[in-house]
Amino acid sequence: MPSNLEVALELDKVAEENEGEARKDRLIQMRKEALGIMRLLSIFCPVLIGSVWRGTIKQGSDIDIAVYTDEPEAILNVLKAVGVNVTRTGWMTVNKKGATLESFHIYAQTPANHGLEIVARSQEEAGRKRRCETFGDEIRGLNIKDLEKVLENNPTQKFIPQ
Repeated sequence: MPSNLEVALELDKVAEENEGEARKDRLIQMRKEALGIMRLLSIFCPVLIGSVWRGTIKQGSDIDIAVYTDEPEAILNVLKAVGVNVTRTGWMTVNKKGATLESFHIYAQTPANHGLEIVARSQEEAGRKRRCETFGDEIRGLNIKDLEKVLENNPTQKFIPQ
């Protein structure tokens, strides 16, 4: 059986073959939208994660941003104040290696009609290392400065283990 990493790399190749240049254009657009949202949420230490960070988007991919706060309502207030279309919210609880982790999820639509998921974790979780279940590596993501550099220097850069 192939590993999760092998399957993910093969799916990325198929998406690249099927979508071509439009995929790269969409990735750049999604990264720019992510940067705009992250700047709005800068006091919450936002980090771009998921397929938009990795550069492995496919049709239907959303923008995933992790933020750190003990008051998730403050994030909702910022988003609603600037007219972001929040579609639903909710608490999620997961058990990982015997630890129970809670996070508040905010789902929205961007102006370009991409899905947006913001995961609010407690401030004590900021900087905590997480492993990617698909790629097997550490989820580093991109903070605002890192994302600005990527968009300036190599806007379609991929962040996948080789």
